[in-house]
Amino acid sequence: MVHQVEFPKLGLQFQVHETAFTIGNFEIKWYGIIIAVGFLLAILYASFRAKKMNIDMDRLFDAVIAGLIGGIVCARLFYVAFYPGDKYWKNPIEILYIHSGGLAIYGGLIGALLFGGIVAKLRKLSVPAVFDLVSLGFLIGQSLGRWGNFINQEAFGTATDLPWGMYSDNTALEVVGNAHPCFLYESILCLIGFLLLHVFTKKYRRYDGQTFLLYIVWYGLCRFFIEGLRTDSLMIPYVGLRVSQVIAGGCVVVGLLLLFLFRKKTSLTGCGSREVMEAVGLLEPEGLDDGVSTIFGDLPPEEDSELATGEDSGNSGEEVPEENGGEKENTEAESEN
Repeated sequence: MVHQVEFPKLGLQFQVHETAFTIGNFEIKWYGIIIAVGFLLAILYASFRAKKMNIDMDRLFDAVIAGLIGGIVCARLFYVAFYPGDKYWKNPIEILYIHSGGLAIYGGLIGALLFGGIVAKLRKLSVPAVFDLVSLGFLIGQSLGRWGNFINQEAFGTATDLPWGMYSDNTALEVVGNAHPCFLYESILCLIGFLLLHVFTKKYRRYDGQTFLLYIVWYGLCRFFIEGLRTDSLMIPYVGLRVSQVIAGGCVVVGLLLLFLFRKKTSLTGCGSREVMEAVGLLEPEGLDDGVSTIFGDLPPEEDSELATGEDSGNSGEEVPEENGGEKENTEAESEN
């Protein structure tokens, strides 16, 4: 399918094809390619950062594969559970037709964390540290993955007069005029969140799990407001509330509460605040004298200590012991004879 997409006030026009290429009768969609690239970039980032986090990459990969499978399954089940109408009740086999669309991001996150966390625990990894690293990978995948929504022209918002309002054949079915490009909002916010939390994790993290808590607060806040703009939200039956907004709000509240409760915690197994890393023995304290530093070069520890206290193991103004003096007198006497 081909979509005509415009940003009228910016003078931009695009023609986007949902299908990248075909193999026989099988279509390869851009959406799937974009998701796969996002996943690979997240894995690549994790492979570079795992050593700094003191996480074994081989064991982490086991957890990631389990999380990927669990994420896909739960994303589909979450979508089906809140899908309006009885489509899947009447024809359950359609639950397996993932290629037709219908994955919920929160279901995917829950499944990935649950299944990935279980395998991480079985593989004897620090689960909170794994969650810290994985949450950064989530932000990479989410930032890139939202462009799949642009290709499919889905997940857009209500009408707007803002300069970046978007118009397409799909938005025209739901919105009069231009629509909020919600995919773009979330992509940018996830990228900003990744950059901020990457720096925080390297320099300021004080305990394993802190980055993950900040992630659920950041993403929860972003998703809460973006979801309020969308036209295709899943709703809680008989309540009329948006599922994603309720979950996002809950994540923010729980995350902030846990950040407050753990505010004095200092427990790292990898990179973070230098102060905490020194305290737990991951780094040597700065400013320690390592015994090197005189104009004469490196000295043995005992000599360096003596110089520091003003002592000298040799002749330092004291009288020569008598036995040495006696030997010298005897020698002189023998030479006269």
